[in-house]
Parts: sequence; structure tokens; C-alpha cells
Amino acid sequence: MTKRPTIADLAREAGVSVATVDRVLNGRRLVREQTARRVCEAARVIGYNAAGLMQQRAQRILPEYRLGFILGMPAEHFYQDFAREIKAAVSAAQSFRGIPVVEFAPSHRPGDLVELLEDMGARCHAIAMMAPDHPTVTAAVEELKSNGTPVFSLLSDFAAGVREGYLGLNNRKVGRTAAWMFSKVAKRPGKVAVLVVSHRFQGPELRETGFRSYFREKAPMFEVLDTRVNLDTRQTTYEATLDVIQRESELVGLYVAGGGTEGAIAALREEGDGRNLLAIVNEITPESRAALADDLITMAVATPLRPLCQELMTLMARAIETGTAEAPWQTFLPFEIYLPENI
Repeated sequence: MTKRPTIADLAREAGVSVATVDRVLNGRRLVREQTARRVCEAARVIGYNAAGLMQQRAQRILPEYRLGFILGMPAEHFYQDFAREIKAAVSAAQSFRGIPVVEFAPSHRPGDLVELLEDMGARCHAIAMMAPDHPTVTAAVEELKSNGTPVFSLLSDFAAGVREGYLGLNNRKVGRTAAWMFSKVAKRPGKVAVLVVSHRFQGPELRETGFRSYFREKAPMFEVLDTRVNLDTRQTTYEATLDVIQRESELVGLYVAGGGTEGAIAALREEGDGRNLLAIVNEITPESRAALADDLITMAVATPLRPLCQELMTLMARAIETGTAEAPWQTFLPFEIYLPENI
């Protein structure tokens, strides 16, 4: 019969004293966070019978942070997926005990977002949000920063020089990649439509900039039409897509540089099949996945939500523990590309 591991065995495996193991086992606050984690990991490795209990009690040693998150429209699958990944990353954080406070923005109006931001700032240690780059939002972020509450921009940057940092994709590269795909796959030159959320969101604006710059530099035989604003809603995107398909006889495709993808897909199903149009969208959702499978869209550029949320936990905890950064920073994650053949 195999002998059960003892506290002495556990102390030896973890490289600490028996007294330290006892403190971790009893959840006392006299053990450094890194040491408690090392003891818990050693307990798991050697199969110590109280490993689960030790993990629970070690959690009590960790600081507790209330983290706020403001995302886009709740009706979109992407933001629901984003919220789930945020909650999972908070739950899995090892250096702190987190309480996620997730809110969905009622609109893109700066006043609505500022009201939500100020309310969350009174309740949370740090905030990460999606927002337009608008002076009223910047002023609210600056006020929170002066009170010691860091604010992070997600996916689309805003409040440069004031917010703690930006975490998301390199949106100009995303736009150039979309244009590269168009130039390689299109069977003929022609007109290309672009749809963005609004002129206040930097993310879609930078994608549009990259998209247009690639065509100017590498494929001038394509004409990029005037940008259409779709307000990140299904219905507005549906109407804008339907309109451009019906109006432009030389249209070869469209790029949805922001949200509202479901509306564009609905319009393509209704009017685009016979035109053999190229379509590139952002984010992988049940609708975009199905459209890829049906060869209705050519490519979806997606944000790696799980790595983003895991990195965000580290950065938010660091800002809470060490204070706001002297120089605001940007963190770009590699984007994912989905095609009909790799979904």
C-alpha cells in the first residue's frame, strides 16, 4: 500500500519549512503569495490529500480586486463571448481574487458611456472599456486617473496619453490584410465598399486607413468607395449593404471594418449570391462561421479573446498594485484569420 504524503513530504517538495506549510494549510496571512502558490502546486504534484483545501485557503491570502468592464451592444454574439472570457479569466487569476463587474453600453453616445464609466469608477479598482475617442470620455478617464483608478482601452483606442494602456489588435495591419486578400482573390478590378461603426472609433478608422493605403500602394485598379457609417447595428448594416449592392453595378466586394456583421451577411444572402461578391468581416460568430461555410464571405479577422483577457488580468492587477504608468502603452495581440477551409 502506497504511503500517503505527509506535511514533511510536502514541505520538502515545495522547498519550505513545515511551519510554512501549516500556515498555508490554515489560511494565515503570514505567507507570501508566491510561496503559498508554490506550496499549493507541490501539494497537487505529490497528491497531498488536502491539496484542494489548501488551494481554497490560500485564496484567502490574496488581495481582492473589483474589476469593471464596459463592452458593446449586448445583442451581439461577439460581446457575449467577450463577457464570458472576461469572467473566466478573472476566476482563473492566481495573484488576486477578482470580482468582475461587466456592463454592456446602452449606446455609443459619449454621455451614456461617461455616466456608466463614472458609476463604475466609484465601485471598481480598475476599468477596461470600449469607447469612442471623444473629449468627454477623455475628461472622465482623466478624472478617474487622478483619483487612482486606471482605465484601459479595449479593441479601439481612446483617451491617448490619459488612459492606462491599449489592448487589442494592430488595426491598421488588420485593414491592410483585408485589402491584400481582396487584391489576391478578386476575379476582376472594380469598386469596393467599406463600412465603419462611426468616425469616433479609432479601431475601425485605422482599419479603413490601412485598407485604403494598401489599395493606393499596391492595387490602384480597385476603387474604394466613400465610407458608410453602420453604427455597429444589424439593421443599419443590413440597409447600408443592401443599398451599396443595388446601387453599384461595378461592386466587387465589401469590407465591414466594425460591428454589425450579421446585417451585412443577411443582405448578402438576399442580394449578393448572384453577384459573386467578396466580403470580409471582423470577428468569428455563429453567423460569420455559417457564412464562411456557405462561401458567402471570404474571410473573418478575429480577436483572440482568451489570450487578450488573460493578459488584461495581469495588466490590471499590476496597475492596481504599482500605480498608474508614467507613459501610457499599447499591447498588440496577433489576430486570427478564418477562411472557408479552416473553420
